[in-house]
Amino acid sequence: MTILLGSIADDYTGASDLANTLTKNGLRTVQTVGIPDPSLPLPDVDAVVVSLKIRSVAAQEAVAAAGTAERWLRGRGAMHVLYKICSTFDSTDQGNIGPVTEALAEAAGGGTVLVTPAFPETGRTVYLGHLFVNGQPLDESPLKDHPLNPMHDANLVRVMASQSRGAIGLIDLPAVAGGPDAVKARLDALRAEGAGAAIADAVFESDLETLGEVALRTPVSIGASGLGLGLARALVRSGRVPSTVNTTADAIRPVGGHAAVIAGSCSSATLRQIAIAEQAMPVLRLDPERLLTAASDEISAALSWAGERMEAGPIVIAASTTPEAVSDLQSRYGREISGRAIEAATSAIAAELVARGVRRLVVAGGETSGATVDMLGIPAFLIGPEIAPGVPMLRTIGNSQGEMLVTLKSGNFGGDDFFATALAMMR
Repeated sequence: MTILLGSIADDYTGASDLANTLTKNGLRTVQTVGIPDPSLPLPDVDAVVVSLKIRSVAAQEAVAAAGTAERWLRGRGAMHVLYKICSTFDSTDQGNIGPVTEALAEAAGGGTVLVTPAFPETGRTVYLGHLFVNGQPLDESPLKDHPLNPMHDANLVRVMASQSRGAIGLIDLPAVAGGPDAVKARLDALRAEGAGAAIADAVFESDLETLGEVALRTPVSIGASGLGLGLARALVRSGRVPSTVNTTADAIRPVGGHAAVIAGSCSSATLRQIAIAEQAMPVLRLDPERLLTAASDEISAALSWAGERMEAGPIVIAASTTPEAVSDLQSRYGREISGRAIEAATSAIAAELVARGVRRLVVAGGETSGATVDMLGIPAFLIGPEIAPGVPMLRTIGNSQGEMLVTLKSGNFGGDDFFATALAMMR
């Protein structure tokens, strides 16, 4: 298998978001979970997105995992590798965007790396290096209360510099509006000045096309799915992508069995989605504190509740709660301990539901999705049709439990009726 574009995603929902964008824009794409076993048969594709779970780990661990994935992708022909980050730049002063960027640039021979999390379709724009979320500066948006990576600075040049050894430059909107040659000239000037990376403004989809055209001429870029859109369209325009039939046809064949939703995200969007779901299907709200203090009892009770209802139709089991409740738990038990306990419990519930016949599974929350996919041992996904912007239907490849349809949703994505919409499409 020889591929045109490789990508390394720092979490699983972000990986499916990117894979969805690449598919929509003409690339045959597969999403793997880590480096796949050599025995796993993968279809012929134009792009591979390697899903990792490195957004919130120690920087040294993230750099090592990304480096291994980069070498695997290069070994399969990828001339360009996109490190896919969150469109809200989720990170800390220690990383992991800066350290991984520097490591990938060094592996590719140096140069100034183009960086943008912009994705106007989902309300993420960058202007004068500042990130806006649905028109709000990042540090005034709900992301300021993110339970794992609260974001308190909208100035991405400053955020990136705090994580990096080298200087960080800016490619402002006038340069982007000047087209690919103007962006390339600015990138070359920043390289001459010694900048290791450059935050690029993008307000419109056409800006992403310009940035994708320039990024494709370099070995490495960093961005959200919006930059993936630009790269995919640049590849299609280059004539290197063969014309294909429906790229999602194989992924939408029906799968029998029960259906369930597992929610761990505490975002305002997911909380609304759970409230709306209660009007149409059974919803069990887990007690997050009991998941820390009496996890086995809470899990057993949840499975008993599910067993009484699954035959009748889809169910929802949610550990999601308000940011205030999360903060209280973290203050008493610690942020890392709280997060890991909830992830472990929700993934254990998901695995047992699958063992009991669930074959259509929706998971809400990036960390919850990662823990669930790891617990299930799913090695790869085919990309199906889009359910909501950034969220595709996925079909498992090489799954030991048999074929499943899965949806991995970032907490902030999807409309209020997302769960019902996803389950209907997976029927």
